[in-house]
Amino acid sequence: MSDTAVPQLWTGDLAGTLDFYKTLGYVVTHEQTRPYIYGAVEDHGCALHFVTAPTGDIPAERAACLVMVDDVATRHQAFTTALRARYGKVPAKGLPRITRFRPGQSRFTVVDPAGNQVIYIQRDEPMKLEYGGSKALNGLAKVLDNARILRDFKNDDKAAFRVLEVGLGRFRLEAPRLDVARALAALTELAVAADDPGRAAQFRTELRAMELSDTERAAVGGELRASDDLAAWLSET
Repeated sequence: MSDTAVPQLWTGDLAGTLDFYKTLGYVVTHEQTRPYIYGAVEDHGCALHFVTAPTGDIPAERAACLVMVDDVATRHQAFTTALRARYGKVPAKGLPRITRFRPGQSRFTVVDPAGNQVIYIQRDEPMKLEYGGSKALNGLAKVLDNARILRDFKNDDKAAFRVLEVGLGRFRLEAPRLDVARALAALTELAVAADDPGRAAQFRTELRAMELSDTERAAVGGELRASDDLAAWLSET
């Protein structure tokens, strides 16, 4: 028989924490308040357990665990639907929240009301990922790759935006037209995520001013639609 690891996450409100996971489709398998607080939920054969948060100085983002799933895109869609029904919109900021999901991504993060991070990862995600800085890339292409890692794997939109803005300013004149379009598209999406409509409109205007052929536009079609898809994901009720 194989071993099974069961993560213990933190909670300061067991009932509220368990209720949140019930929203996502988990089943409560254990709930007790005496002689100590302990709870557990389970879904798809995967259990998460909860204990009282430790006292003292603890980070706002608390414990974390990884959950390997067979179809990460379908799981994200199911969670999005459930959370929108519960809260009236997708909780993309604060606590709780869920990170956005772009086509081709292999993971997303749910942060529960207690601040625990549960990272859902496609089971067949490559074991060796190029976390930016690939020696095979240079110039704006390398900047785009670094920004992708910051955005999709480290959930650091601010750093991704900064890297893209600086990189575009440095390499724009020498970079291939498609890379410039990709950078502007990524900046547009990040501005939408940051709820900065002014900057989003600025980057959209620059994109529209670019003379892209039908072939080029098709090559970056998904990236060009990303900001609109994100706006719809955030606003749909």
